[in-house]
Amino acid sequence: MKTRLGCLSNKSDSYNDFSEFLPPAHETTARCLKLSTDEVVRWSESFDQLISHKYGLPAFRTFLKTEFSDENIEFWMACEEYKKLKSSTKLVSKANKIFKEFIDVQAPREINLDYRTRERTKESLADPTPNSLNEAQAKIYSLMEKDSYPRFLRSKMYQDIVNRAHAQGQRRSV
Repeated sequence: MKTRLGCLSNKSDSYNDFSEFLPPAHETTARCLKLSTDEVVRWSESFDQLISHKYGLPAFRTFLKTEFSDENIEFWMACEEYKKLKSSTKLVSKANKIFKEFIDVQAPREINLDYRTRERTKESLADPTPNSLNEAQAKIYSLMEKDSYPRFLRSKMYQDIVNRAHAQGQRRSV
């Protein structure tokens, strides 16, 4: 039993490889987008800076997977896609899918919502609009911003990304 639970004790520093979302180190063409130290440091200025960045969002998702709480960012991203839908048929379909996957009690990837927010969201999804998930999405955003984001910034993973970006920047300036 101890061995089976051992992987849980490492939590946020148990990532193996975060390079899947970083530009390949061997690419040196001018057209290749490079991740600068300034960009990575900007992630620490605000949660919005992190999740709106091309590489910041995947880095944060990878971090949340190591913490076994990636359902929060997956829900947030599903809500972002949901808001862009124009067809009422697609709104209904996507709303049902999001509700069953994330919001419903005992959903496979249930997010942490208080009873009142869960019920109001359920009611608003009876006749879905692009704004039906806004309250629940805002609650999860706030939860990630106050809880997961500070842990991400303190994590070995983030520090390694900063160091790698810094090292790449120094190689380019030589």
